Amino acid sequence: MRSAVLTALTLALTAAAAALAAPAPPVAAAPAAAGPAGRCDPGELCLWGKPGYRGARLVHELADTDVNSCVPLPPGASAKSFVNRTRKLVTTYQSAECSTEGDFETFPSGTWVPESRHTVRAFQIVDQ
Repeated sequence: MRSAVLTALTLALTAAAAALAAPAPPVAAAPAAAGPAGRCDPGELCLWGKPGYRGARLVHELADTDVNSCVPLPPGASAKSFVNRTRKLVTTYQSAECSTEGDFETFPSGTWVPESRHTVRAFQIVDQ
């Protein structure tokens, strides 16, 4: 009986050792952590027509945008997501005339907004 127990124990230990020594099956790599989907370079204000940085993208740079002036988006265009990398404050407006009668909100540089709480039809880059 003792030899049967020793044989069973030896077989169990041998099987366990073999399982530990066997190479692990390949595992699919986890996808990289998703960052903001939109591309917007330093010095730019980037606006997308759809939430989540999707749809048509409009790009405005400080070099060709009047600071402290209302800048309406092109006729028929609007934005639902945007990124401010201008190094200045940016105010977005629901109104195409930058009217404060509609919704508006100011964002610091470095802000990524995947879904604006209002449809953006104009903006103003504010000289700080």
